[in-house]
Amino acid sequence: MTAHKLFQSTRIGDIEVANRIVMAPLTRSRADEPAGDVPGSAMNIEYYRQRSNAGLIISEGTQVSPVGKGYMATPGIYSDAQVEGWKPITRAVHEAGSKIVAQIWHVGRVTHPGLIGGAQPVAPSAVKPNVIAYTRDGKVEAPQPRELSIEDIRQVVSEYRRGAANAIRAGFDGVEIHGANGYLIDQFLRNGANKRTDEYGGSIENRARFALEVVDAVIAEIGAGRVGIRLSPVTPANDLSDTDPQAVFGYLVEQLNARGIAFIHFIEGATGGPRDVPGFDFAWARKAFKGTYIANNGYNRDMAIDAVESGRADAVAFGRLYIANPDLVQRLKLNAPLNVPNPQTFYTPGPVGYIDYPALEKAA
Repeated sequence: MTAHKLFQSTRIGDIEVANRIVMAPLTRSRADEPAGDVPGSAMNIEYYRQRSNAGLIISEGTQVSPVGKGYMATPGIYSDAQVEGWKPITRAVHEAGSKIVAQIWHVGRVTHPGLIGGAQPVAPSAVKPNVIAYTRDGKVEAPQPRELSIEDIRQVVSEYRRGAANAIRAGFDGVEIHGANGYLIDQFLRNGANKRTDEYGGSIENRARFALEVVDAVIAEIGAGRVGIRLSPVTPANDLSDTDPQAVFGYLVEQLNARGIAFIHFIEGATGGPRDVPGFDFAWARKAFKGTYIANNGYNRDMAIDAVESGRADAVAFGRLYIANPDLVQRLKLNAPLNVPNPQTFYTPGPVGYIDYPALEKAA
């Protein structure tokens, strides 16, 4: 019997991958925060090495500036120390036969001064989000952010470009721009957060301007074939909403297609929640975008095989299953039992719930 297409090699832009299973970006809060949000501990290296059976690994979110940080102990990609910290991780992934892109992000308003050196969070508009930030002092409400000026916006675009350049220096095969889940790019796109009246607000074209400027800057730095973006058109994550997701994200998909980027990574439905959220036609997006369509959100083995075999997706990303199953590709191939993830250890320091989930041979 011919192997399922899900397990066959393909190209994602300029990146050759061994299979169509993607490890989704997963915040684990295990960077060295006192050292300046630096990754690269032996534990970090082992975590990524264990999971290097995926055709493509998308790294945990890596902030492009100190004020882009929204969670404790998340790594950055803006300093030389961070670049050096990522190098042994990317090397381990490549030695194990996988490819890895860096997810570059800026959380915008979804943070607290206690996480960003006392600075005020920034956003497209001074609209306070109804979200809780987790700081060293415990749970606190995210405050009202400061509206970015035009000059500020140009600076942030340049930070994304620097992040992409640093990712290549660090040995990554490309980048995924984080445009989903209510973070800064998403805040510009959706009118629940963007109340601007200048060229970055109001019309759909204006609200998409920041996202496309970031994409263009990253393309100029590393080439379209190594650039992807994550989008979540209908998720309510981080108190975000829009009155017409189809119009906004339909325009954005057409513009991204024209730029020839490698992939769009879609969260189909509410992030980590129901898939049947109305407002956007993902089947339309699959046809409109000629690059690689990576599907995500609640997929199991049968759903993933069917999506790729039928052509509804080119690849499928798995998140929580990859936390608990370092050898996920092998388990899916064999239709073997899966370890169950423990949410209590998703963000806790140390190896427990990070590098101690058993592989199949150890489980046996």
